[in-house]
Amino acid sequence: MKSLGNILITGGASGLGAATVQAVLDQGGTPLVIDRNPPTAKVEHVEADLADRAATESAVQELARSAGDRIDGVFTAAGIDSCGALETVAAQEWERVIQVNLLGTVAVVRAALPYLTSSEGTVVTCSSTLGLKAVPDATAYCASKAGVLGFSRSLAAETAGRIGVSTLVPGGMHTAFFDGRDEQYKPPADAKLNRPEDVAETVLFALRQPPGCEVREMVVCSSEESSWP
Repeated sequence: MKSLGNILITGGASGLGAATVQAVLDQGGTPLVIDRNPPTAKVEHVEADLADRAATESAVQELARSAGDRIDGVFTAAGIDSCGALETVAAQEWERVIQVNLLGTVAVVRAALPYLTSSEGTVVTCSSTLGLKAVPDATAYCASKAGVLGFSRSLAAETAGRIGVSTLVPGGMHTAFFDGRDEQYKPPADAKLNRPEDVAETVLFALRQPPGCEVREMVVCSSEESSWP
């Protein structure tokens, strides 16, 4: 397997993103973080809102410059949700989920593509088991994560032989992702969820594959995950 090098991580201040930042550090790589909040780890980072395409592109370029104009890998961990029936979720909130989860992913990958091509690097996008299995009161999230999967498959075909493209399809994890939701949309106290640290190891596995060997898609969930298959 190849060394990690410089790994750009969105959403690196919390949850799976933060766990991946730590895993990259532990294995000798250099994390470069984009998040609305500063990460707890002492790493290069830029605070930016992925719903703002110009700010996102600028953040990628700034972090690339800080790393000697080299990006070896990208992991798009950032994601949000807005639960509720379609007619009850404000249109602005619904659209923001698409902007952050799907369009933000696209903006980061587009801006990082020249660097990834130069380094023969790998991008790991983050879909969800809810991008495969639809559930009620999650139309924005399901649509955004299904879109990430479709985008990633097309990107893999488009960039074949130039960069690696993998898609992580995670199930539920013990993170702050569910904080702030109405109780009906929170996992029950006894829910079987994965540790983000364990899922982060699978991200690094995909990032470390040598050029030409690609893990196309990884479903990583608890053995009792209710949203898969």
